[in-house]
Amino acid sequence: MSRVQLPPLQSHWRPDAAVLARAKGVRVVFFDVDGVLTDGGLLFGEQGETLKRFNTLDGHGIKLLQRAGITPAVVTGRDSAALRERLRALGVTHARFGTEDKHPAAQSILDALGLDWSSAAAMGDDWPDLPMMRRAVLACAPANAHTEVLAQAHWVTPRTGGNGAVRDLCDVLLFATGAYTNLLQEYGA
Repeated sequence: MSRVQLPPLQSHWRPDAAVLARAKGVRVVFFDVDGVLTDGGLLFGEQGETLKRFNTLDGHGIKLLQRAGITPAVVTGRDSAALRERLRALGVTHARFGTEDKHPAAQSILDALGLDWSSAAAMGDDWPDLPMMRRAVLACAPANAHTEVLAQAHWVTPRTGGNGAVRDLCDVLLFATGAYTNLLQEYGA
């Protein structure tokens, strides 16, 4: 049986050469949560607990980043048991919760990793994410981000937050760093 060769990135969302060049040296990616890792909706249980819906494509993309040596990090204005459990399950150890001033929170992660903004990407969807995005070598946003965030992004994913936007960014980073094809081959492709 012969295998069909698929292009590593589908052309309908392939970023331009300038975005791939920015992505090449990324070693850490900062993700917002509500509106990026989730669709931005907030569900509350009967006991007042926050419930969140996460996308498995995004989760697998985060795991692939780690295998490629790229550190996923989360900086979010909210905190919840559901979020902490999801990050634990994904092996994300660099996270700052309950912070509206995201620049110092992200800077503390960079300092801990011995990195600077020239090796950082950031994905956000609303104004509190702008300080991280403006400093990152690669700023990205989901398709449904606020207009001011879209204006600051070097690349906008074709998918919305919580619906594969994070995976799109993960794939771009894996492709730009040369890890995409090798990781894909491990799955028999």
